[in-house]
Amino acid sequence: MSKRPFLGWFASPSILIAFGIAASFLAIVQFSLRAHVPGALDPGGFTLDNFTTLWKTVYGKAFVTTVLLCWWTALFTLLIGYPLAYAMVRAKSARLRSAILLISLTPLFLGEIVRTYSWMIVLGNRGFLNATLMQLGVIDRPLDLMFTMTGVVIALVHFTLPIVVVMLAAALSHIDRNLERAATSLGAGRIRCFLTVTLPLSIPGIVAATSTAFAWTFSAFATPQMIGGGKVQTISTLVYQVGFASFNFPLAASLSLVGLLFTIAVLALFNTGIRKLERIGAH
Repeated sequence: MSKRPFLGWFASPSILIAFGIAASFLAIVQFSLRAHVPGALDPGGFTLDNFTTLWKTVYGKAFVTTVLLCWWTALFTLLIGYPLAYAMVRAKSARLRSAILLISLTPLFLGEIVRTYSWMIVLGNRGFLNATLMQLGVIDRPLDLMFTMTGVVIALVHFTLPIVVVMLAAALSHIDRNLERAATSLGAGRIRCFLTVTLPLSIPGIVAATSTAFAWTFSAFATPQMIGGGKVQTISTLVYQVGFASFNFPLAASLSLVGLLFTIAVLALFNTGIRKLERIGAH
């Protein structure tokens, strides 16, 4: 008799999901190798023209814009999320920790469309932010935040912040506080203790959170589409336009496939470059 009689029942959902993902990926690969027939939804015969088309300038700019959005979003999310995570883990007041946790996780309770529409109200020329700054006399004319990369980054930081705060909080909570006490007893101040003990030991969490934020942002669609308004072209918005505006599903499939491979390559390069920092944190 098996020692794990329910293993098959527990594993079957993940196996079905794996088969679904594999089938979807194979369908994308199959479509990317088919020719587009204008005026028809069914693809044509085998061709590699879809991949040669991606060398056009418009697609190259979309890749560059996507990488820049991911980079700036990951950077600002880390700068905002690390202090929040540190305060959430180290605050003495349980109410303060709960408040920080609730505020940080609030974006997850909202739908992506609702959250994006909210930012459109805030960032518009007559929105809350511009109206407040103009009433305070800080600016004379509205800031151009809508349909710009700045506005998209602001909205994406809000979208990515919860997962980064949770991952950083988990990394900080696993740091042995005795190491910090030992550094303090040897004469290190709070700032030096943080820079020489806490920060290096939290580097694995920083790496994991930054990589996740980068990949999370790479697949974002609603926020770049609505906040960018077509002026901030990313891979995901370009796939939508090619597939559902031009009905060129083979080209959209090839763009999706190249985007996936590009994401994997960028993350691999990113992880290779910061592997030394992880080793510093491990020691």
